[in-house]
Amino acid sequence: MWELTKSFHFEAAHALAGTTLGAASQEIHGHSFRAEVAIRGTPDPVTGMVMDLGLLDRALGDIRQTLDHKFLNNIEALGTPTLENLTRFIWERVQHAGHVTRVSVHRDSCHESCTYFGPQG
Repeated sequence: MWELTKSFHFEAAHALAGTTLGAASQEIHGHSFRAEVAIRGTPDPVTGMVMDLGLLDRALGDIRQTLDHKFLNNIEALGTPTLENLTRFIWERVQHAGHVTRVSVHRDSCHESCTYFGPQG
């Protein structure tokens, strides 16, 4: 079994009410994000690949375009723009690409990340 990962970066702003960070979180502020999608599988005997990275790259490009340089609070399908909801949002848009096992979103400047392993059960 192999796990293939592909990542992308995006810049976005958000505002979060109701955190212990108070006004610093409630005001519009931005972050540099890095998202990583992992796909598991066995390489195809003919191609030698778990999946064609070009196909995954296309799917991630569409997601990046949706998120990059956007005010995340305005993306209705995202809900509250938390790391948790970002991972779920990306998962839902890339799960068709292959056997997705996890999606992680990192805010390296804040030393924070979240990983979503998909619906359980």
